[in-house]
Amino acid sequence: MRKGALRDGRRVRLTGFLPSGYNIYMLILTPKAVEKMQTFFQNEDSAKGKSLRIMLKPSGCAGFEYALGFDDKRAEDVVLPQTGFEVVIDQKSATLLDKATIDYRDDPMSSGFKISNPLEKGSCGCGKSKQF
Repeated sequence: MRKGALRDGRRVRLTGFLPSGYNIYMLILTPKAVEKMQTFFQNEDSAKGKSLRIMLKPSGCAGFEYALGFDDKRAEDVVLPQTGFEVVIDQKSATLLDKATIDYRDDPMSSGFKISNPLEKGSCGCGKSKQF
């Protein structure tokens, strides 16, 4: 499996290839997101020896919910290397996360990861679940 990270100044574009070599997926991480993820990997005992899994799981009235967590790498995963950690995505989620941007926001009202995805077609009323 070939893999690589491209830098365009501010953002990190991660590209991953499936074992077949035919599909290329790209995920953009902002510098704030990378910094926060690196902090988690340095400080969280549950992250030791793990990768960052990003996935879409069935949920809610619109269809899918984003999920991020520490997990073991699986043979069928798309692997996106990053400085200090690897991002892993299952193949089904990879097709729906292609060209998505993950940012970390911290303001007086809330903090957390924000995913902007051009493939989203809609969301439920509360915004938690997404339609593709």
